[in-house]
Amino acid sequence: MIPFLDLKATYLECKNEIDIAIKRVLDSGYYIFGEEVSNFEEKYAEYCQSKYCIGTGNGLDAITLSLKVLGIGEGDEVIVPSNTYIATWLAITHCGAKIVPVEPDINTFNINPDLIQQAITSKTKAILAVHLYGQPADLNQIIEITKRNNLFLIEDAAQAHGALYNEKKIGSHGDLITWSFYPGKNLGAFGDGGAVTTNNIDLANKIRAYRNYGSHKKYYNDFIGFNSRLDPIQASILNVKLKKLDEWNLRRRKQAARYSDQIDINIYTIPKIIQNAQSAWHLYELRTKSRDHLIKYLQDKNISTIIHYPVPPHLQKAYSHLNFQEGSFTNAEILSSELISIPIGPHLSIKEQDYIIQSLNNFQG
Repeated sequence: MIPFLDLKATYLECKNEIDIAIKRVLDSGYYIFGEEVSNFEEKYAEYCQSKYCIGTGNGLDAITLSLKVLGIGEGDEVIVPSNTYIATWLAITHCGAKIVPVEPDINTFNINPDLIQQAITSKTKAILAVHLYGQPADLNQIIEITKRNNLFLIEDAAQAHGALYNEKKIGSHGDLITWSFYPGKNLGAFGDGGAVTTNNIDLANKIRAYRNYGSHKKYYNDFIGFNSRLDPIQASILNVKLKKLDEWNLRRRKQAARYSDQIDINIYTIPKIIQNAQSAWHLYELRTKSRDHLIKYLQDKNISTIIHYPVPPHLQKAYSHLNFQEGSFTNAEILSSELISIPIGPHLSIKEQDYIIQSLNNFQG
């Protein structure tokens, strides 16, 4: 079976360095914060071309803390894509704010900037843009809207490690950029982990406190905070893997280019890349109206696939209280019913990819 993503191979490529790094943490006696975390924060901020990086326990916490430090809460509205992983919505709910979904561009899968302005009200405080599947959202238009309406911009970059917009790394365009280091990400830990990057020192300092019980100094609490700290063992692993990220992303880009060049566009709709953007290609998505048959067909061919995501947030049971119905956000519903993620990753071989492409093009529907 060709795996969807070979996580073990990423470990084996860096095994010696990772094993040494983990042992270094264990030998240090420092198991909360410490040098490994601060080293990673410094290196990742530099990588993202931002001034500050603050590690968190996971990506959901990174978004939640970002909303909190901006003072967003009950009575406020946050504009968010209707097509995204549910974590983006959950963070808004945890802060007590109102979710205002906006439909994606059906071709890029990201929030459609042309629809944002009409969703803004006097209660809108922020736009939470998502760089879904590794492709940057159209930030030029979104930033212009935030400036015109005096709104905050938070970017959910959980799938966009190493992506570029206007030849600049994702990580410092908006007010706060949130990250996940879930194991399957382009830059993944061996457990949960997250971070926030920013160029605003005041926001950075607040997040540092909020992630640590609202405290800058032990036993002195300035805010009603959280316990959401990046683990030093995970930080040590990320420090090793960060050195490989650009190389691994280059492998992904080459694979994506081969898919886009060779997959039969008479059978499938392939991703559209917006101008001025370079995707991190966390996922490669195909659209097909014969998805169920395709999944079974590829499974019989020993090719693994995943659906990201089969149910859009507005139709999840968790959000039934919002009373959204089928048809409320048609583009999100179309994408949830037609998209399929095919294997892509730094350890997918050319032979394996050739077989995947051949199999896809021979599919009869």
